[in-house]
Amino acid sequence: MAKLSGAGAVAPSLLLWCCCCVLIAVLAGQPAAGDDAFERTVFEMVNVAIRGNATVQGDPRVGPALIRLLFHDCWVNGCDGSVLLDETPADGARTEKTAARSIGLGGFDLIDAIKARLASAGGGGGDASCADILAFAARDAATVLSGGRIRYAVRRGRGDGVASSAEAADAALPGPVSSFAELEESFAARGLGKGDLAALSGAHAVGACHGSSFADRLRPSVAAAYQINGTYQLALVARQKLLLLQNASDSATTMMNNVRDMDPAFRAASSYSGVGVDTAAAGALDNSYYTANLQNMVLLKSDWELTQDEDTLARLVAYRDDAARWNKDFGEAMERLSSLRPPVGARLEIRKTCRLTNLSPGRAVVHALKSFLRRRYDQISGLLKYFNAGLM
Repeated sequence: MAKLSGAGAVAPSLLLWCCCCVLIAVLAGQPAAGDDAFERTVFEMVNVAIRGNATVQGDPRVGPALIRLLFHDCWVNGCDGSVLLDETPADGARTEKTAARSIGLGGFDLIDAIKARLASAGGGGGDASCADILAFAARDAATVLSGGRIRYAVRRGRGDGVASSAEAADAALPGPVSSFAELEESFAARGLGKGDLAALSGAHAVGACHGSSFADRLRPSVAAAYQINGTYQLALVARQKLLLLQNASDSATTMMNNVRDMDPAFRAASSYSGVGVDTAAAGALDNSYYTANLQNMVLLKSDWELTQDEDTLARLVAYRDDAARWNKDFGEAMERLSSLRPPVGARLEIRKTCRLTNLSPGRAVVHALKSFLRRRYDQISGLLKYFNAGLM
């Protein structure tokens, strides 16, 4: 936490009284000073990042990235912003974002930008924790991607963790081939149930999946066992071969999570039935995931596993048939997810920069320089590729 300036000039009893008042307000769930400005800033920046405006081109990939980023953060030792750390004095650079199960994780630059904007605005924004920023940014991303149909309450008050371990993340996060029993156990360990599992899985209506996460689903034996729709699998294999020819690297291939978001030719080749789905609403966070899953057209084995539990299967059907019910349940599950607390006794702070703890201020300068040089390198590399393409 930042030190109180001029605290020596305040009478101890008055200082203690003020601290108690603040603590009581937080425990009572009252919004902290500056919440309105904080929420307005976060929403405006998330909305512009996704949708764009007259001067900024939006990126629809940002919204799904923020929702996934929150899940990865809260699942490992509670919602403490530890997934944002590049390095810590104790864990070094092997932080959560470098874990094998964090492949493709994004949204970090937007969180940095929001933190910088809040700090420069002063008022109640400068003391915003990175964990709070992430929780609100994910909520606003869900609202924007759903066209305002998903809304839920999030309160401030999270601290920022000072530990971040890739090993801990790989041990805690569900994997793409997790069984239903493993998924249920992972949720139960965090006080969440089958209903939360079924509702939160609907987030796979948006975003993309890395090739290595669904490679197991392309084997003919998987289709033979009716664990994936055969025509969908053939379409995936054909598209994967095309992507490999274009990228020459399996690590560079990705596929849209939702068959709805694939092009019409792919959907036709898959024999996908879009009855009840707005197939023109590409990238919309809605209940279309359940239509795909009940047709056995999902990329991840862990998604297919949901259909193997009778109670959960009934929920999938209900969510497919009732969009309003899913909107409500998803919002409530996200609210519970956003409220997962760090372990009792965990050391927390309010970070000055979301990528580094306050324990190593000297590293912030080095990190800023490295980030600057990396951006310049990417820009120059892009220009060289463009120039070389023009010569060919």
